[in-house]
Amino acid sequence: MEIEYTEIAIKDLLRFDKPDRILIAKKIEYLAANYEELKRSKKITELKGKHKGLYRFVVARKIRVLFQVKNHNVTILVVRVGKRKDIYE
Repeated sequence: MEIEYTEIAIKDLLRFDKPDRILIAKKIEYLAANYEELKRSKKITELKGKHKGLYRFVVARKIRVLFQVKNHNVTILVVRVGKRKDIYE
């Protein structure tokens, strides 16, 4: 599965320090490689309300990745990366 990042997601990533960026990148690669398994195990949550059409993946206790699946499970578009308290704004 291919991974794409929005400009906002790239800016979000740059706000983290280097060890966190490495962790986030590894978790996003893991997400892309194991998407179907994670979806079945409910590690991925489909969002509702103003974020309908997006999914949430928990990277660490306080770090979330919001993403969208494009082209029928061919591409993951990372929309936002951030701390739990800030990401849904």
